[in-house]
Amino acid sequence: MNLAAYNDFCKNLGPTTYVQQWGGAHVWKIGGKVFAISGWSGSEVVEEPFVTFKCTELSFDILKEQEGMRPAPYLASRGLKWIQVQDHGSMGDETLQKYIKASYQMIAIKLTKKLKAELKL
Repeated sequence: MNLAAYNDFCKNLGPTTYVQQWGGAHVWKIGGKVFAISGWSGSEVVEEPFVTFKCTELSFDILKEQEGMRPAPYLASRGLKWIQVQDHGSMGDETLQKYIKASYQMIAIKLTKKLKAELKL
């Protein structure tokens, strides 16, 4: 998935916000909480950037062992279950979209009732 497709997919999930932060990473949030991050390898922008998302504990345990994926730097080191896809050959676009959508849903469900009502969730 290239950067434009990633941003387009995240934008269409529902009430989301977008910001570039952390050195130009494309960060998508719901209710101010991050659900997906896309960036690049080192200082070089690439056609298919790294994509990071939250996942279940079972998915984390499986995906972290797959070639081209790793526990997300900074997030996983704090005990959070976030995976970073570094090689898009290891996960097709459709599967990646399902994981991003699941990440969105996991974050959305933990929002306060007030915020859910404001976002019309």
